[in-house]
Amino acid sequence: MSAGAPSGAGGEGRPAGGLRSSLSGLTTRGRSFVAAGIAAAVCAYVLGQEELLRVGLLLAALPLICVLALHRTRHRVTGSRRLTPTRVSAGGEARVQLRMDNTSRVPTGLLMLQDRVPYVLGPRPRFVLDRVEPGGRREVSYRVRSDLRGRYPLGPLQLRLSDPFGLVELTRSFSAYDTLTVIPRTEALPAVRLTGDSSGYGDGSRRSLALSGDDDVIPRGYRRGDDLRRVHWRSTARYGELMVRREEQPQRSRATVLLDTRQLAFEGAGPDSAFEWAVSGAASTLTHLLEQGFSVRLLTDTGDSAPGGEGGGFNGGSSGGQESAVAAGLMMDTLAVVGHSDGAGLSRAHDAIRGAGGALGGAGSDGLLVGFFGDLDDVQTELVAKMRQRAAGAVAFVLDSETWAGRPARETALPPLQERLRRLRDAGWTALAAPPGVAFGELWRQAGNAPLGTGTSGGWA
Repeated sequence: MSAGAPSGAGGEGRPAGGLRSSLSGLTTRGRSFVAAGIAAAVCAYVLGQEELLRVGLLLAALPLICVLALHRTRHRVTGSRRLTPTRVSAGGEARVQLRMDNTSRVPTGLLMLQDRVPYVLGPRPRFVLDRVEPGGRREVSYRVRSDLRGRYPLGPLQLRLSDPFGLVELTRSFSAYDTLTVIPRTEALPAVRLTGDSSGYGDGSRRSLALSGDDDVIPRGYRRGDDLRRVHWRSTARYGELMVRREEQPQRSRATVLLDTRQLAFEGAGPDSAFEWAVSGAASTLTHLLEQGFSVRLLTDTGDSAPGGEGGGFNGGSSGGQESAVAAGLMMDTLAVVGHSDGAGLSRAHDAIRGAGGALGGAGSDGLLVGFFGDLDDVQTELVAKMRQRAAGAVAFVLDSETWAGRPARETALPPLQERLRRLRDAGWTALAAPPGVAFGELWRQAGNAPLGTGTSGGWA
């Protein structure tokens, strides 16, 4: 049995085992037929009854004939799976389509399909196909969904064949499988101006290289197709070759989204936990900034960034929709499987920002830093405050474990939430507290309305 797959389905799978393994598929009824046939043949030999011998041989041979027929049939049935889409948001549904083709010249018997899926995606789907004619095809489908992000394998597909008499039942598995990626939930964010957004959303900043006045113009050599109206005659006479005025060059704004994944900074688990809120907020921010033309990277407390490559991990932006879509996919795949780290501090993230070589820029540049933090002690609060020096603008969303766990504040080594927010604001952060149940879009709007170095204007802190 092979698994030929149309576009989007898994690869090909071939059956394992020979005729001996097919003999193990005899049902209780089939084994009883074989035992009765052998007993009848022995009795016929002892008693000298030729008619009883024929009956015994028939009883013993019928299950074996069914085994041979199903053994040949299973190699002539192909199956495929198609998963659409392969990436869904948490709580969304994906459709799985199964197709069985009978490539033999004889009809199949009863077919039972079963696809393996993780328990978090729902019950294991099972289907019964009564009969597939020679060259025929059957298609069935089911849906899967998960409220938990992650990557989940689908498959392999299992096919159970049985003969009309119920004497033999063979189960074969395909080797092909697909992977469903469940990414965090994202929320549409309002277009607000944040500190560090150099010229507003959507168009990015532009720095003109062709300044007003003939004496200040920066020319370049003429290229085939250039508009002759851009010819700079003074430079042409000076250099002895045709020179043209250079066009405005876009300067894309950059942004870093920092996600705190430390195990000790968050409590609880599940879709409604503080950590999952932070992951969802980071995903919403990344998607929004990419749509607005930013060149974005995702950074965690471990110092790892996504997507990788040149530019300190920055990618995407207004240079091309395809590049932005690829960058968004890479970062969403990273957030789909991101988990807690064993780190105790944010020093690696601080070093990654400091070592970006001005990627975020210094004061007055167009770098934007958006951070999602769990519990911060005095040392980590001071470290986060220093990160502000490397960015033109910085927004922090701070989650407090005591608040999310629903417990009253108790004496711990951590400074009070208000104190943490005050220290970040004094360092230049726009710091906001993120309590349970708050919509991230509302906090994002308040971050855009808050003056530099202040908290929220609506009292979330």
